[in-house]
Formats: sequence, C-alpha cells, structure tokens
Amino acid sequence: MSNKWVCAYCWLCQKSNTYVVPVIDLSMRLFVGWVFWKSGITKFEGIDQAIFLFEYEYNVPLLSPDIAAYLAMSAELALPILLWLGLGTRFAAIGLTMMTLIIEIFVYPNTTEHYFWLLILSSLWSRGGGVLSLDYLLTRRFGQNQNVFTYKKA
Repeated sequence: MSNKWVCAYCWLCQKSNTYVVPVIDLSMRLFVGWVFWKSGITKFEGIDQAIFLFEYEYNVPLLSPDIAAYLAMSAELALPILLWLGLGTRFAAIGLTMMTLIIEIFVYPNTTEHYFWLLILSSLWSRGGGVLSLDYLLTRRFGQNQNVFTYKKA
C-alpha cells in the first residue's frame, strides 16, 4: 500500500515539474520585471525629478546624481524586457539583484519588499528563466554542450 502512495507522490511531483514550475518561473519573471519597469517609466517621465532625488534624497556613493539617475532608468527599462522574454535571464537577474542591493543598502534600508525581490531574483539567476523562456529555446536549438567560455585547441 505504501508503494502506491510513493508512486502517486512521484507522479504528482513529475506533473508539477512539467506544468506548474514553468508557470511559476514565468510569473516570477513577469512580477519582478514589472516592479522595476514601473520605476524606470517613472524616471523616464520625470528625469529631472529623478536627478533631484538622486542628488538630495538617495545616498548612492561614487556617482554623480545625473549619471546615477540615467543608469538606474536605463537598467530599469532594459533589464525587465530581458526578464520578460527570458533572454539573458541570469544576466538580467544579476543586474537587478545588484540594483536591489544598492537600493536596500543606500536608499531605503530595511524595506521588507526588497528581500522578496532578492528571493525571486536569486531563484532566477541560479536556475534561469525556465522552460517558457527564449534562453531555453536557444539552449535547445544550439545545444547544451557548447560552452562559449571554453577554449578548444584546433
């Protein structure tokens, strides 16, 4: 009898991995991308106000307020698109992770939602975009064995 329960559990896990996990991966990419996209659009629509905030409210070190505002806006507009497409998911997630850490450390410390973003982003950069991503399609098309970082002798 217990063997039937184990088989049922294994079947349920396999179906979950096949049908549920891809939807969760996509949902994480869409959610966290939307959070940063909205912020980027706000900066784009009011870049002067964004520069003002970087100059007088945000304590971002080493960068002038102008450069910091334009860099943040550019990253917040470009990286979510990559996440939504699942193209360069790990690259985009690492970029947004670094932004989140900067926000948490220098701008708005001890904000609970940053920890949720970091959990989602760490899942994305450690596991990738999942089956419903361009990364997955490209890997299937061009093969997993091709490592672009490995030098092969002629």
